[in-house]
Amino acid sequence: MGGVTGMEEKQRHSVAVYGRSQLVMEGVIQVNSFNETEIVLETNMGTLALKGEGLHITQLSKETGGLTAEGYFNSLQYMENKAKGVSQGILKRMFK
Repeated sequence: MGGVTGMEEKQRHSVAVYGRSQLVMEGVIQVNSFNETEIVLETNMGTLALKGEGLHITQLSKETGGLTAEGYFNSLQYMENKAKGVSQGILKRMFK
């Protein structure tokens, strides 16, 4: 049963925004890029882009997948990996 608990921990994903000025989340795998207007994260639910003004990461834990960021948040957007679908399409056409 210990393995199941570990799996549930890896799948934990949450995002909370407080007053558009603080963001706290779980499920972060890595920070792909960041600057004052955009933070791009790889999460256990896909790539997430945080956009706003004066953004900065105040806390990051790779062990727990926790992240806290501050600034003025305008948008949060999950991005699908289009390249994955394209490569699958090419393989399907090759083996028809």
